[in-house]
Amino acid sequence: MKLTLHQRAHLERRLRDEREHALRALNRSVAESSDETEEERSGDVSAMPTHQADLGTDTMQQELDASNATRISEELANIDAALERLIERPEQFGVCEKSGEQIPYARLEIIPWARTCGEAGA
Repeated sequence: MKLTLHQRAHLERRLRDEREHALRALNRSVAESSDETEEERSGDVSAMPTHQADLGTDTMQQELDASNATRISEELANIDAALERLIERPEQFGVCEKSGEQIPYARLEIIPWARTCGEAGA
């Protein structure tokens, strides 16, 4: 069943909201990682060298932050691609790239940028 105009408008609003949320999260992540060192964030501004365990924790946190930024960037790209499909090629929006079947509206409601009917490739 094709999406109604009301459903398409609702999904466009959801995509735009999700895009705004992802952008805020990405900008916040970038700002936090570039503003100050881990010592400054923790309040440790002494001249004493950092303990090796602290360096390991800092490195792990930086890797986690980078991983989250990558995940959010990929999600943002998927959202942008879905918005493009919805606006420029509405006949392709909500159609499973694997089966060619209509993606259930309930799935699009949860993941409006979904490109497949199932979990893989969403």
